Amino acid sequence: MSLPPNPRAKVSGAVSGGLRRRRVAGFLMGRGSLSTPGANLARLPIALDPRGLSIVEGIRAACAFGTVILLHEFVAWPPLLIMALAANLTCFADIGGPMRSRLMVLAVFSVLGSLIWSLFGLLQPHGPALVVPLATVVIFCCSYARVWGVQEQTAGNVLVLVLAFALDRPLTGGEAVVAGAMVLAGGLWATVLALALWRLNPYRPTQRAVAEVWRRLALLSGDLEDLAASDEAGAAGFDDHARAHRRGVREAIELARGLIVDLARSRERVSDRTAQALIRLESAEQIFAALIALSDRIEADRNPNRQVRTRRLLRRLRPLLLVVARAIRDDTVLDLPRIERSIARAGRGFASDPALKSLAERILDRVRIGAKLSTPEGYRPGGTLLGSASLPLRQRMLGPLKANFTLASPNLRHAIRASTVTAPVLGLTLLWPGPFTHWLTITVVLTMQPFYAATWQRALERIGGTVLGGLFGALLASLATTTLALSALIFPLSIIGFAARQVSYAFFIACLTPLVVLLVEVMEPGHASWEVAGMRALFTLLGGLIAVASSLLLWPVWEPDQVRLELRKAVKAHADFARTVLSNRAEAERSGAAEAAARASGLALNTLEAALSRALQQPRAGRHPQVETAMVADATLRRIGARLSALRHAADPKPDLAEELAGDAGDEAEACRAWTLWITTTLARLAEDGGALPVHPDLPRAESLVRLVTQVELLAETLRPQRSREEAALVQAVPGAGGR
Repeated sequence: MSLPPNPRAKVSGAVSGGLRRRRVAGFLMGRGSLSTPGANLARLPIALDPRGLSIVEGIRAACAFGTVILLHEFVAWPPLLIMALAANLTCFADIGGPMRSRLMVLAVFSVLGSLIWSLFGLLQPHGPALVVPLATVVIFCCSYARVWGVQEQTAGNVLVLVLAFALDRPLTGGEAVVAGAMVLAGGLWATVLALALWRLNPYRPTQRAVAEVWRRLALLSGDLEDLAASDEAGAAGFDDHARAHRRGVREAIELARGLIVDLARSRERVSDRTAQALIRLESAEQIFAALIALSDRIEADRNPNRQVRTRRLLRRLRPLLLVVARAIRDDTVLDLPRIERSIARAGRGFASDPALKSLAERILDRVRIGAKLSTPEGYRPGGTLLGSASLPLRQRMLGPLKANFTLASPNLRHAIRASTVTAPVLGLTLLWPGPFTHWLTITVVLTMQPFYAATWQRALERIGGTVLGGLFGALLASLATTTLALSALIFPLSIIGFAARQVSYAFFIACLTPLVVLLVEVMEPGHASWEVAGMRALFTLLGGLIAVASSLLLWPVWEPDQVRLELRKAVKAHADFARTVLSNRAEAERSGAAEAAARASGLALNTLEAALSRALQQPRAGRHPQVETAMVADATLRRIGARLSALRHAADPKPDLAEELAGDAGDEAEACRAWTLWITTTLARLAEDGGALPVHPDLPRAESLVRLVTQVELLAETLRPQRSREEAALVQAVPGAGGR
C-alpha cells in the first residue's frame, strides 16, 4: 500500500538547498548598516549599504565648489578659495528633505557661517583668553541645535567646522568683511544650485522612502518563508528575525511618514501625489501588522499542511511586494490585470483554513491597493489638509529648547560635554598653531556623540576611513604635478565622496579624505602629500581618543539605567496595546485605536533595542544583570506583540469579548473575561515597576489566550522572579488553582 505524500518531507527537502540555508545563516549573523539594523544587537552597524549610493548628489556637490576652484585657477584671487570651502561645507550641511525646511536651514547656516568667520577671524589675534570663552558658547549652541532635528544637528556640527577654519589665521577689518562675504556667497551659491538651478523632484525622497517600506516587507516575507519551511527554526531564529526585520520596517515606516507629513505641511495642502504616498504607506503598515500576526501563527503552529500553505503564500507574496516597490520607486505604471492574476493565485488554497484565509485576504487586498495606485486609473483624491496644522514658528523653536533644558536630557549633556572638551582643544591649537591643527578640533566635534557606543563606533569608522583614504589621496597627489591637475581631480573625487555619504560613514570618510588631501595641496601649497595624509591621520587618531575618553568620563549616560527606563516604557506600551485589543476589538479597529497602540508598542521596542545595542557595546555593560534581563524581556515583548496582532486579525466566528459578555455569558466567556483582566493588570503592574501582581484566576485558560498568558507569565518571571516563584508555590499549594 502506498503512503500518502508527506508535506513536512516536501518542506524539509526544499529547505535543504544550500542557497536557502546560506541566506538564512547570512541574515541571522549579518551586521547592520546605516539604514538597516542587524539581528545581533552587540555588533556595530558598520556594514556597507550600496542602496545609499547617490551619484546625482555627488555631481551636484562637485559642481557647487569645484566650479569655484576652477574659477580660482583662472582668476587667482585667494578669497575665492574661501568661497569654495564655504560651498563645500554647505553641501555637508544639506542632508535633503522638504524644500522649505532645507531652504531655511541652509540660509541660516550661510548667514551664521559668514558672521562666525568674520568675527573669530578678527578676534584670533587677541589670543585664547578672549577667543576660547566665546568659542565655547558658540560650540554649545551649535551642539544643542540637535534638539530641533537632524537637519539642524548637521548644520550645527558644520558651523563648528567653520569656527575651526576661521581661527586658522588673523584677519584685519577689511579682510574680515571680504571673508564673510565670500562665506555667504559660497553658502548661497550651493543653496541656489541645490534648490533652484538643479532642483530635484520634490516627490522623489517620499517615493523612495515609501518604496523602501515595501521592499523591506518583501525581505521580511522572504525570511519568514524560510522560517516557515525550516524544521530547525527555533525561538532564537524567530527572535533574530523579529529584531532585524520588524525594527527595520518600523523605522522605514516612521521615516516615510515623517517625509510625507513634512512635504504636505510645507505645501499647506495635500497634493494628489502626496495622498497617494500616504495611502501606499498605510497599506504597507497594514501588511506589516498582518505579517507579524502570520509569524506568530508560524511559530506557534507547526502543522505540516498549514506550513505548506503559508510557505506558498509567502513565496508568491514576495515578488508582488517587490514589483509594487519598484513601481513606486521608479514611478512606473503596472500591468494591473497581470498583478490581479498573481494575487488570485496567491490567494488560492485557503478554503479549509479560515484563520489563514483571513490573514491572506487582508495582506493581498492591501497589495492590490498599492498596485492600483500605480495605474492611470489609480486613486486621485482632491487636496485636503493632512492632520493638524503646523505649530507656530515660535512654539517650534522654543518648545524643544525648553523640553531638553534639563540634565536628564542626553542632548543637553552632549552639548555641555562637547563645549567642555572642545574648548581646551581649541585653546591648544591657538597656543601652538599650525596648518593642520584645526583637524584636531574638527575630529573631536564630529566624533563625539550623545552616547558612548555611538562615539566609539564613529571613532573607529573615522580613524579607519581616514587612514585608508589618506594613503590613496597622497598617492593621487604625488601623481598630479600641477595645480590645474589637482583641481581637475577634485571633480571626480567630490562626486565619489558625496555620492557615498549614505553608504557607510567609514566608506564616506575613506572616499572624502583624498579630496581633503588634494584641497590642502591647492589651498596650502608647499606641503608634501604624504605629510598632509600623515598629519590628518595623526590628528584624527588623537581627536578620536579624546572623544571616546570624554564620553566615558564626563557625564556619561549609563546604559543599563537607560535600558531599565526604556524597558518600563515598552512594557507600558504593550499593556496599552493589550487593553485596546482585548477590551473591544471591533471598536478599536474602527476608531484606529488598535493601529495606534500597535504602532506605539513597535516604536517603544525599537527604542528599547537601540538602548540595548548601546549597552552591549559599552565596556562591561553587556554583562550587567539589567541588560541580560532586558534582552529576555525584549524577546518576550516581541512575542506578546505578535500574539496581540494575531488576535487583532483573527477570523474568529465568535463575537467580540465585549459583545459576548453583554449577552448570555457562559463559563467560557467568564474565563475570557478573567484571563483578559489578569493579562492587562499584570502588564500594567510590571510597567509600574511596583505593586503586587494579580493572582491567576481559578478558571480554565481561554483557548485563544493560552499562548498570550504563557508569554505574560514568562515576562513576569523575567522582571519579577521572586514574586513569580511565590505565586507558583501558592498555586501548587491550592489544588486546581490557576486553571492548570
